[in-house]
Amino acid sequence: MAAFDIASMSPVSTGSGPIASIDDAHAVVSQGALTPSSIGTVGLELEMHLVDLDRPDQRISWERLLAVVDALPNLPAGSEVTLEPGEQVELSTRPLAGIAAAVAGLSADRDVLSAAFADHRLGLVALGADPARPVRRLNPKPRYAGMEEHFRATGSGAAGPAMMCSTAALQVNVNAGPAAQWSQRVSRMHRLGPVLVAISACSPYLAGESSGWASMRQQVWGAIDQERCGPLLDGEHPDEEWAAYALTAPVMLVRDPASGRSRAVTERVGFADWVSDPARIGRTPTYADLDYHLSTLFPPVRPRGFLEIRCIDAVPHRWWPGLAGIAATLLDDPVASAQVEQVCAPLEGAWTAAASLGLDHPAINTAAQACVAAALERAPAELAPAMESYADLVRAGRTPGDEVRENVARHGPLGALQIEAEWAAEGRRA
Repeated sequence: MAAFDIASMSPVSTGSGPIASIDDAHAVVSQGALTPSSIGTVGLELEMHLVDLDRPDQRISWERLLAVVDALPNLPAGSEVTLEPGEQVELSTRPLAGIAAAVAGLSADRDVLSAAFADHRLGLVALGADPARPVRRLNPKPRYAGMEEHFRATGSGAAGPAMMCSTAALQVNVNAGPAAQWSQRVSRMHRLGPVLVAISACSPYLAGESSGWASMRQQVWGAIDQERCGPLLDGEHPDEEWAAYALTAPVMLVRDPASGRSRAVTERVGFADWVSDPARIGRTPTYADLDYHLSTLFPPVRPRGFLEIRCIDAVPHRWWPGLAGIAATLLDDPVASAQVEQVCAPLEGAWTAAASLGLDHPAINTAAQACVAAALERAPAELAPAMESYADLVRAGRTPGDEVRENVARHGPLGALQIEAEWAAEGRRA
């Protein structure tokens, strides 16, 4: 992602030497988990599936994709373009002053990016999962090859590659806030998380199949090792909990100090176990290893100095501005977040119910209605129309995934993907 906050994005330790003890590792992770800050700065990241408009069933070559990316024009808001394992294109804004500015920046840059790809007969499709094409990794980076190998060796051989190559998210990044508010703030985010999963559900198909879940993207995340991808325990000290979580989580990749290349760890070795017994992996871990390990942990709310909200499905361009506005308002606006705290409290831990049933779950639907109402009351003027349109969907018990399901019923999974690709290339918003 694009740098959110220089201080927040710094490694857990400025040193790269060996880690002396588990206590030392715990201390540096907890110290780097959250950075005291004001509330209000927002960054957005949108992942999009790449589709050849002339041959939507075929992936394009990696070389062709790189040639297109190398020729991209400057983006007006300065967002960063990166490429994911399955050729998803990710657009990440700079940190901006509020959700309205973040949406405007991402929207402007997405329009330029989409037009540039359309010139090459390529469409950028924002859906939570690729509904049609088989799971396939195309990005040759050693990191991604190593991730795939680790998943195969540790019991996530289907879910891990599907997550990497066939899913896409709308990620909302917000400041940690003042230290005195960290516990309440992180707790509220975990209670709100299942509601965000449900109202964003836009992945009813993946690789041509439907499990019946509203969010197959979240289903895939739930099928991966929960010591790597599960939520934090959400207690009084989220910085300490993050350190405990990180040191318990199994090591996925180790970089060669000389070449910098990654290799997979094919047995379950927690990072703390590596510190205690360096022979488990073959050398003593360093603080650079610890930094790299943290980059392989993917809980739905991830502390990185700031807070990443990673549980939201990507939705098409005509919908994501309103969804982003609702999510960020509920996360950052003190009035809106306080209004929904109690109604969301019983949903803490309801990630599976939210992903499988979505708004058909009565308690989640009730909370979702309260959440969108509270967000609308505090909506920035620039985003009020988009947020109102999204709220209308939720009031009707629908999400953008329902339109995907309807298009699949009429045209099949590949036809639904092609429709979204053509709309994206044409700049269709409504």
